[in-house]
Amino acid sequence: MTKLAVIAAAGLGSRLGDITINKPKGFLMIDGNTLIERSVTNLIDMGVERILIGTGYLSKIYEQFALSYDQITCIKNKNYRLTGSMATLFNMHEYINDDFLFLESDLLYGKDALEYLFSDDRKDLILASGTTNSNDEVFIESNKFNHLIKMSKNKNELNNIFGELVGISKISLNKFNHMCDLFQTNQCLNDIDYEHVMSMVSSQSSPFFIKKIEDLAWCEIDDEDQLAIAKNKIINIINKKKSSQ
Repeated sequence: MTKLAVIAAAGLGSRLGDITINKPKGFLMIDGNTLIERSVTNLIDMGVERILIGTGYLSKIYEQFALSYDQITCIKNKNYRLTGSMATLFNMHEYINDDFLFLESDLLYGKDALEYLFSDDRKDLILASGTTNSNDEVFIESNKFNHLIKMSKNKNELNNIFGELVGISKISLNKFNHMCDLFQTNQCLNDIDYEHVMSMVSSQSSPFFIKKIEDLAWCEIDDEDQLAIAKNKIINIINKKKSSQ
C-alpha cells in the first residue's frame, strides 16, 4: 500500500490570467472546494499518511493550508520561475524515501482515479485516459505491452497515441532515483518537465506501464476554457458517480 504522495504545485498558472493573481492553481474553487483540498482528502481517504507538496508561486498560501493537516509537508522550489516540474520534484528528493504517488496540483478528479492505481500491484504506473481533441494536453506513445515510449504535447512527435496523461502516477523509489540521476546530468535543461524524464527512464531501464481508463472523469485546469469545463461538466460527472456508489 502506497503511504506517501507527492504533489507538484510550484507553477505560476499564468494562462489563467487574473484568476491566479492572488492564489495558486491548486486553490481554484470547484463546487465549494479547492482542488488541493479535494486532492488531499482523496489521498487521506485512500490511506496515504504523508503528503509532500512542492511549492513555488505564492508558497505561503500552501504553507498556511498545510497547518490544518499533520500529514502535509511543503517544500519550496525557490527557482520555480526558471525551472520546470522535474526541478520541483527533484527539490524534494531528500524527503522522498519510499515508493510514492505523484500528482499535479491543477487536477479535478474523483477518488476512483486513485482506486484504479491502488488496486494495481505494479509500482511504476502512469494513469491515462482516452484521447481528446485538445491540443494542449500531454499525449502518450506506448508499445504493444502498454509500456511508455514517449510523452509529448505535439502529436506529430509520436508514432502512435495510446492515451492522454492524467497527471497521476505511481513511482517506485528506484525509478525516482534514476529520474534524479538523469536530471542532475542534464542541468542545462532545468526547465524540463517530469514527463520527459519519465520517458527517458522508461527507455533506459524497466519501463513505466500505462494504465488507461477510457471513461475516467477528470480535468487538468490550465486556462479559462478548461476551468469552465471543470465547473460545468466534469464536477457533475464526479458527483453523479459518487452519489451512485
